[in-house]
Amino acid sequence: MVNLILILTGPIAAGKSELTAALEQRFGFQTLKTHELLKDIAAKQSEQTRGSLQAFGEDLDKKTKGAWVRDGLIKLADTLPPESMVVVDSVRIAGQIEFIRGAFGLRVLHVHLTAPLDVLERRFKKPRKKGFREARTYEEAKNDSTEQQVETLAQIADIVIDTKRSSASDVVVRVASHLGLYGREYSRLVDVLVGGEYGSEGKGHIASYLAREYDILIRVGGPNAGHKVISPPYTFHQLPSGTRASEASLIIGPGAVISVPSLMKEIGDCQVDTSRLAIDPQAMIIEDGDKIGEGALIEEIASTGQGVGYATARRIISRGKYADTTSKNVSRSRRIEKIPVRLAKDVKELRPFIRSTYEELEKAFSERKKIFLEGTQGTGLSIYHGFYPHVTSRDTTVAGCLAEAGISPSRVRKVVMVCRTYPIRVGNAPGTGKSSGPMAQEISLAEISRRSGIPLRKLRKTERTSTTNRERRISEFDWSLIRKAASLNAPTDIALSFVDYIDAQNENARRFDQLTEQTIRFIEEVERVTAAPVSLISTRFHPRSIIDRRTW
Repeated sequence: MVNLILILTGPIAAGKSELTAALEQRFGFQTLKTHELLKDIAAKQSEQTRGSLQAFGEDLDKKTKGAWVRDGLIKLADTLPPESMVVVDSVRIAGQIEFIRGAFGLRVLHVHLTAPLDVLERRFKKPRKKGFREARTYEEAKNDSTEQQVETLAQIADIVIDTKRSSASDVVVRVASHLGLYGREYSRLVDVLVGGEYGSEGKGHIASYLAREYDILIRVGGPNAGHKVISPPYTFHQLPSGTRASEASLIIGPGAVISVPSLMKEIGDCQVDTSRLAIDPQAMIIEDGDKIGEGALIEEIASTGQGVGYATARRIISRGKYADTTSKNVSRSRRIEKIPVRLAKDVKELRPFIRSTYEELEKAFSERKKIFLEGTQGTGLSIYHGFYPHVTSRDTTVAGCLAEAGISPSRVRKVVMVCRTYPIRVGNAPGTGKSSGPMAQEISLAEISRRSGIPLRKLRKTERTSTTNRERRISEFDWSLIRKAASLNAPTDIALSFVDYIDAQNENARRFDQLTEQTIRFIEEVERVTAAPVSLISTRFHPRSIIDRRTW
């Protein structure tokens, strides 16, 4: 049996069809269209105009007292899952409503839409659906005796809405609120993954492992962060890291910064079709000039130079400006205003994927779908909370990721913060003497090789950046940094990676008790400092390398 029945009544052109379409798209309603049901019953009639169907419907109402709508609804309900919601578009007499209430009880809500006559007449003149012959005038359509009394149904409706005073979207919001759909949304359905250090903590590996548990995967940030996954091997820069590990729907949020060539390559490599991926129309596009504009940062702070920060700055500075880009006699400080601002909706290649991710998420929340938000980079690189100027161009904390995705903090269920046993920073720009930023107690890979027993050659191959293939700097575990990251992100769980760097014997561990004693003591101290359980442990970059201690 279905969970909810919404009955719509109201005069022609009151907005019933628009409301029905929105409920289908945004909240997953199934629809019983009474005129389609009439067509099926009257299939032997050679001509099916509005007038002929109105006459047939009146005759059917007399014979069944309106029970034919209930019978069609029961037949539809028998084919649907128990939690389904159905909108009946539309009912025309009180008897039809009484039969439906008798069959479905308290799960029925009756909404009556109306508008002043002049508004209805003006709407009626607009082009109607093809294949359905309308009356020539609104007055002619209203001459039907049943149609003449349809406004009396407002007296028995649960809700009456004047669609002149409420826009189509306002009507959807008001009806959805009466149905309690927004209350359903506020269930904590979102889990968030962030980095606790300076990036390269192994977020891609953890995200790919967790992805199969979710209905929707979301990625924010830009192509300056590469997330490696192991099965099959791939480095994601724009799409969620679980794209190949699951069949979940994919979202790129409005706060994302997009390199079109990079994204299109990933879409092609992963064979992602337009029905699976939604890109918000307001995501920012990186232009060639953005990469040029970041040239100095490559030397100054060892930036990846992907143009993410420059594009983000243009989005703020150049609001509404589409200046001439041909002038070459422009200083670098002014050049930022000379690149046109393009959003995802402006890019031809992306248009098949463009959908409002706000609406996609609203629908997902109403359907209680599980959502996984994958942050990029690490808390220590946050534009606000990192060691300025050696930071990235965005806030990399949970709060920043949620803002970029368009998700309220009150929807969050779990926050997984990924940390590695020896944090890294991108390597300094070669030959410049410039630093990529401070690190506490920097050490060498040779020292880690000596401690862990991992061959130095293997470590050098591993510790290169995903985006620029630059050698990384590495340091002792930074307890102060992790405490700050825990305070900023309030993780419910810690994912600890690279425990093989503590001891190579951990590579073969499949259970927590198989880890070395030194590793277990380290994990216990991480739990004390972060005030969160270490519930995921990555022993190496391998399909069977994650020890899962979660209770959720």
